[in-house]
Amino acid sequence: MSVQITTAFVEQYKSNVFHLAQQKGSRLRDAVRSETVTGKSHFFERIGSVAAEKRTSRHSDTPRMDTPHSRRKVTMDDYDWADLIDQEDKVRMLISPQSEYAMAGAWAMGRAMDDAIIAAATGTSFGGVSGGTSVALPSTQKIVHGSAGLTLAKLIEAKEKLDANDVDPDEARYMIVTSKQMSNLLNLEKVTSSDYASIKALVQGQIDTYLGFKFLRTERIAASGGDNLALAFTQSAIGLALGRDIQTKISERDDKNYATQVFLSMTIGATRVEDEKVVEIACNV
Repeated sequence: MSVQITTAFVEQYKSNVFHLAQQKGSRLRDAVRSETVTGKSHFFERIGSVAAEKRTSRHSDTPRMDTPHSRRKVTMDDYDWADLIDQEDKVRMLISPQSEYAMAGAWAMGRAMDDAIIAAATGTSFGGVSGGTSVALPSTQKIVHGSAGLTLAKLIEAKEKLDANDVDPDEARYMIVTSKQMSNLLNLEKVTSSDYASIKALVQGQIDTYLGFKFLRTERIAASGGDNLALAFTQSAIGLALGRDIQTKISERDDKNYATQVFLSMTIGATRVEDEKVVEIACNV
Protein backbone atom coordinates (compact mmCIF):
# COMPACT_ATOMS: atom_id res chain seq x y z
CA MET A 1 0.00 0.00 0.00
CA SER A 2 1.02 3.62 -0.29
CA VAL A 3 2.97 4.65 2.79
CA GLN A 4 1.14 8.00 2.72
CA ILE A 5 -2.35 6.52 3.04
CA THR A 6 -2.45 6.80 6.83
CA THR A 7 -3.01 10.55 6.50
CA ALA A 8 -6.56 9.75 5.38
CA PHE A 9 -7.51 7.44 8.25
CA VAL A 10 -10.75 7.92 10.17
CA GLU A 11 -9.11 9.51 13.19
CA GLN A 12 -8.48 12.54 10.98
CA TYR A 13 -12.27 12.76 10.50
CA LYS A 14 -11.99 13.10 6.76
CA SER A 15 -14.93 12.04 4.64
CA ASN A 16 -13.25 12.86 1.33
CA VAL A 17 -9.87 12.37 -0.29
CA PHE A 18 -8.35 15.67 -1.38
CA HIS A 19 -5.82 15.89 -4.22
CA LEU A 20 -2.90 18.24 -3.68
CA ALA A 21 -2.10 20.93 -6.26
CA GLN A 22 -0.96 19.36 -9.50
CA GLN A 23 -1.47 19.50 -13.25
CA LYS A 24 -4.55 17.40 -13.92
CA GLY A 25 -3.59 15.37 -16.97
CA SER A 26 -2.32 16.49 -20.35
CA ARG A 27 -2.72 20.07 -21.54
CA LEU A 28 -0.89 19.60 -24.83
CA ARG A 29 -2.36 16.41 -26.31
CA ASP A 30 -5.01 18.20 -28.33
CA ALA A 31 -2.47 20.77 -29.56
CA VAL A 32 -0.40 18.27 -31.56
CA ARG A 33 -0.91 15.81 -34.39
CA SER A 34 -1.64 12.29 -33.10
CA GLU A 35 -1.65 8.94 -34.87
CA THR A 36 -2.51 5.46 -33.64
CA VAL A 37 0.36 3.11 -34.47
CA THR A 38 1.43 -0.51 -34.11
CA GLY A 39 5.01 -1.54 -33.42
CA LYS A 40 8.04 -0.34 -31.52
CA SER A 41 8.68 2.59 -33.85
CA HIS A 42 6.74 4.72 -36.30
CA PHE A 43 7.48 7.14 -39.14
CA PHE A 44 5.71 10.41 -39.80
CA GLU A 45 5.90 10.85 -43.58
CA ARG A 46 6.59 14.30 -45.04
CA ILE A 47 6.13 15.71 -48.55
CA GLY A 48 8.11 18.78 -49.56
CA SER A 49 7.28 21.59 -51.98
CA VAL A 50 7.89 21.54 -55.75
CA ALA A 51 8.05 24.26 -58.40
CA ALA A 52 5.95 24.45 -61.55
CA GLU A 53 7.81 24.40 -64.86
CA LYS A 54 7.03 26.97 -67.50
CA ARG A 55 6.04 25.55 -70.91
CA THR A 56 8.19 27.12 -73.62
CA SER A 57 6.81 25.50 -76.79
CA ARG A 58 3.75 23.79 -78.20
CA HIS A 59 3.49 20.01 -77.93
CA SER A 60 6.45 19.85 -75.57
CA ASP A 61 7.14 16.79 -73.46
CA THR A 62 5.29 16.46 -70.20
CA PRO A 63 7.69 17.36 -67.42
CA ARG A 64 8.28 15.00 -64.53
CA MET A 65 8.53 16.53 -61.11
CA ASP A 66 10.37 14.63 -58.41
CA THR A 67 8.29 15.39 -55.35
CA PRO A 68 10.61 15.28 -52.31
CA HIS A 69 9.70 12.76 -49.64
CA SER A 70 11.22 12.57 -46.15
CA ARG A 71 10.27 11.15 -42.81
CA ARG A 72 10.74 11.51 -39.06
CA LYS A 73 11.08 8.50 -36.79
CA VAL A 74 9.51 8.15 -33.38
CA THR A 75 10.35 5.39 -30.91
CA MET A 76 7.62 4.13 -28.62
CA ASP A 77 8.08 4.10 -24.84
CA ASP A 78 6.03 2.24 -22.23
CA TYR A 79 4.73 4.00 -19.12
CA ASP A 80 3.28 2.34 -16.00
CA TRP A 81 1.67 3.55 -12.78
CA ALA A 82 0.32 1.44 -9.93
CA ASP A 83 -0.56 1.57 -6.24
CA LEU A 84 -2.13 -0.82 -3.73
CA ILE A 85 -5.06 -0.46 -1.35
CA ASP A 86 -5.07 -3.02 1.48
CA GLN A 87 -8.33 -4.46 2.74
CA GLU A 88 -7.56 -2.91 6.14
CA ASP A 89 -7.34 0.52 4.53
CA LYS A 90 -10.95 0.25 3.38
CA VAL A 91 -12.01 -0.55 6.95
CA ARG A 92 -10.09 2.35 8.51
CA MET A 93 -11.17 4.90 5.92
CA LEU A 94 -14.63 6.36 5.48
CA ILE A 95 -14.48 5.88 1.72
CA SER A 96 -12.76 3.60 -0.76
CA PRO A 97 -10.03 5.56 -2.57
CA GLN A 98 -10.03 3.38 -5.70
CA SER A 99 -11.48 6.02 -8.01
CA GLU A 100 -9.23 8.72 -6.54
CA TYR A 101 -6.17 6.56 -7.11
CA ALA A 102 -7.25 5.91 -10.68
CA MET A 103 -7.70 9.64 -11.19
CA ALA A 104 -4.27 10.40 -9.73
CA GLY A 105 -2.72 7.79 -12.03
CA ALA A 106 -4.48 9.20 -15.09
CA TRP A 107 -3.24 12.69 -14.27
CA ALA A 108 0.29 11.34 -13.90
CA MET A 109 0.04 9.68 -17.31
CA GLY A 110 -1.18 12.91 -18.87
CA ARG A 111 1.77 14.82 -17.42
CA ALA A 112 4.15 12.20 -18.80
CA MET A 113 2.54 12.71 -22.21
CA ASP A 114 3.17 16.46 -21.99
CA ASP A 115 6.79 15.84 -21.00
CA ALA A 116 7.26 13.69 -24.11
CA ILE A 117 5.71 16.38 -26.34
CA ILE A 118 7.87 19.17 -24.89
CA ALA A 119 11.04 17.07 -25.18
CA ALA A 120 10.20 16.31 -28.81
CA ALA A 121 9.61 19.97 -29.66
CA THR A 122 13.06 21.11 -28.55
CA GLY A 123 15.12 17.92 -28.68
CA THR A 124 16.81 15.89 -31.39
CA SER A 125 14.61 14.43 -34.11
CA PHE A 126 15.59 11.49 -36.29
CA GLY A 127 15.21 11.57 -40.05
CA GLY A 128 16.40 9.60 -43.05
CA VAL A 129 15.03 6.41 -44.59
CA SER A 130 15.67 4.37 -41.46
CA GLY A 131 15.55 7.24 -38.97
CA GLY A 132 19.29 7.21 -38.35
CA THR A 133 20.00 10.88 -39.05
CA SER A 134 19.98 13.22 -36.06
CA VAL A 135 18.24 16.54 -36.66
CA ALA A 136 18.55 19.40 -34.16
CA LEU A 137 16.19 22.36 -34.09
CA PRO A 138 17.89 24.95 -36.37
CA SER A 139 19.25 28.10 -34.77
CA THR A 140 17.03 30.08 -37.15
CA GLN A 141 14.05 28.72 -35.21
CA LYS A 142 15.33 30.03 -31.90
CA ILE A 143 14.86 33.44 -30.27
CA VAL A 144 17.53 34.49 -27.74
CA HIS A 145 16.53 35.73 -24.30
CA GLY A 146 18.02 39.22 -24.76
CA SER A 147 18.14 39.66 -20.96
CA ALA A 148 14.35 39.82 -20.86
CA GLY A 149 11.34 37.66 -20.13
CA LEU A 150 8.58 37.01 -22.63
CA THR A 151 7.99 40.29 -24.46
CA LEU A 152 5.68 41.49 -27.17
CA ALA A 153 8.70 41.79 -29.49
CA LYS A 154 9.45 38.09 -29.01
CA LEU A 155 5.86 37.13 -29.77
CA ILE A 156 5.96 39.18 -32.95
CA GLU A 157 9.29 37.63 -33.94
CA ALA A 158 7.91 34.13 -33.38
CA LYS A 159 4.94 34.95 -35.60
CA GLU A 160 7.29 36.39 -38.21
CA LYS A 161 9.37 33.19 -38.27
CA LEU A 162 6.31 31.03 -38.86
CA ASP A 163 4.97 33.39 -41.51
CA ALA A 164 8.35 33.59 -43.24
CA ASN A 165 8.34 29.79 -43.50
CA ASP A 166 4.97 30.01 -45.29
CA VAL A 167 3.24 28.09 -42.52
CA ASP A 168 -0.45 27.75 -43.36
CA PRO A 169 -2.16 30.70 -41.63
CA ASP A 170 -5.33 28.62 -41.23
CA GLU A 171 -3.55 26.00 -39.12
CA ALA A 172 -3.98 26.26 -35.36
CA ARG A 173 -1.01 27.93 -33.64
CA TYR A 174 -0.10 27.44 -30.00
CA MET A 175 2.14 29.19 -27.50
CA ILE A 176 3.28 27.23 -24.42
CA VAL A 177 4.28 29.47 -21.52
CA THR A 178 4.93 29.23 -17.79
CA SER A 179 3.15 31.26 -15.14
CA LYS A 180 6.15 33.61 -15.01
CA GLN A 181 5.94 34.31 -18.74
CA MET A 182 2.19 34.76 -18.49
CA SER A 183 2.85 37.42 -15.84
CA ASN A 184 5.33 39.10 -18.20
CA LEU A 185 2.56 39.47 -20.77
CA LEU A 186 -0.12 40.54 -18.31
CA ASN A 187 2.15 43.43 -17.36
CA LEU A 188 2.16 44.68 -20.96
CA GLU A 189 -0.53 47.27 -21.62
CA LYS A 190 -0.89 46.37 -25.29
CA VAL A 191 -1.62 42.76 -24.38
CA THR A 192 -4.13 43.42 -21.61
CA SER A 193 -5.79 46.56 -22.94
CA SER A 194 -9.27 45.99 -24.31
CA ASP A 195 -8.22 48.14 -27.27
CA TYR A 196 -5.74 45.43 -28.30
CA ALA A 197 -6.84 42.11 -26.84
CA SER A 198 -9.68 40.09 -25.38
CA ILE A 199 -11.13 41.52 -22.17
CA LYS A 200 -10.67 38.01 -20.69
CA ALA A 201 -7.09 38.94 -19.82
CA LEU A 202 -8.35 41.63 -17.45
CA VAL A 203 -11.31 39.76 -15.96
CA GLN A 204 -9.74 36.35 -15.36
CA GLY A 205 -6.03 37.12 -15.41
CA GLN A 206 -5.61 34.87 -18.43
CA ILE A 207 -4.54 35.34 -22.03
CA ASP A 208 -6.45 33.00 -24.30
CA THR A 209 -5.47 34.07 -27.81
CA TYR A 210 -3.11 36.78 -29.00
CA LEU A 211 -1.35 37.40 -32.34
CA GLY A 212 -2.99 34.24 -33.64
CA PHE A 213 -1.54 32.03 -30.88
CA LYS A 214 -3.67 30.11 -28.43
CA PHE A 215 -1.87 30.22 -25.09
CA LEU A 216 -1.43 27.09 -22.99
CA ARG A 217 0.17 27.37 -19.56
CA THR A 218 2.40 24.63 -18.18
CA GLU A 219 5.10 24.55 -15.54
CA ARG A 220 6.73 21.49 -17.10
CA ILE A 221 9.17 23.34 -19.37
CA ALA A 222 12.44 22.94 -17.49
CA ALA A 223 14.76 25.92 -17.19
CA SER A 224 17.99 25.52 -19.16
CA GLY A 225 21.17 27.50 -18.52
CA GLY A 226 19.37 30.09 -16.43
CA ASP A 227 16.64 30.55 -19.03
CA ASN A 228 13.05 29.45 -19.21
CA LEU A 229 11.61 28.45 -22.56
CA ALA A 230 8.40 29.35 -24.29
CA LEU A 231 7.39 27.37 -27.36
CA ALA A 232 5.45 28.47 -30.42
CA PHE A 233 4.27 25.78 -32.82
CA THR A 234 1.45 24.65 -35.08
CA GLN A 235 -0.66 21.56 -34.60
CA SER A 236 1.11 19.55 -37.30
CA ALA A 237 4.60 20.49 -36.09
CA ILE A 238 4.80 17.77 -33.43
CA GLY A 239 3.67 14.19 -33.86
CA LEU A 240 2.31 12.10 -31.00
CA ALA A 241 2.29 8.36 -31.73
CA LEU A 242 -0.20 6.36 -29.66
CA GLY A 243 0.75 2.71 -29.52
CA ARG A 244 -1.65 2.15 -26.65
CA ASP A 245 -3.70 4.88 -25.07
CA ILE A 246 -4.08 5.15 -21.30
CA GLN A 247 -5.56 1.94 -19.92
CA THR A 248 -6.75 1.39 -16.36
CA LYS A 249 -7.15 -1.91 -14.52
CA ILE A 250 -8.37 -2.39 -10.96
CA SER A 251 -7.93 -5.92 -9.64
CA GLU A 252 -7.10 -7.96 -6.57
CA ARG A 253 -3.53 -9.13 -5.95
CA ASP A 254 -3.52 -12.53 -4.29
CA ASP A 255 0.25 -12.19 -3.79
CA LYS A 256 -0.36 -9.04 -1.72
CA ASN A 257 -2.98 -10.44 0.70
CA TYR A 258 -5.68 -9.68 -1.84
CA ALA A 259 -5.01 -5.96 -1.78
CA THR A 260 -6.67 -3.98 -4.54
CA GLN A 261 -4.24 -2.76 -7.18
CA VAL A 262 -4.95 0.29 -9.33
CA PHE A 263 -2.82 -0.03 -12.46
CA LEU A 264 -2.45 2.30 -15.47
CA SER A 265 -0.27 1.97 -18.52
CA MET A 266 0.28 3.51 -21.94
CA THR A 267 2.67 3.29 -24.88
CA ILE A 268 3.49 6.55 -26.65
CA GLY A 269 6.21 8.40 -28.51
CA ALA A 270 6.64 11.93 -29.82
CA THR A 271 8.80 13.69 -32.37
CA ARG A 272 9.20 17.06 -34.06
CA VAL A 273 7.80 16.51 -37.55
CA GLU A 274 8.60 19.92 -39.10
CA ASP A 275 11.34 22.19 -37.81
CA GLU A 276 9.92 25.18 -39.68
CA LYS A 277 6.75 25.05 -37.58
CA VAL A 278 8.44 25.24 -34.17
CA VAL A 279 9.96 28.32 -32.54
CA GLU A 280 11.90 28.14 -29.28
CA ILE A 281 11.81 31.36 -27.26
CA ALA A 282 14.40 31.84 -24.49
CA CYS A 283 13.28 33.97 -21.54
CA ASN A 284 15.07 35.16 -18.44
CA VAL A 285 13.88 33.36 -15.32
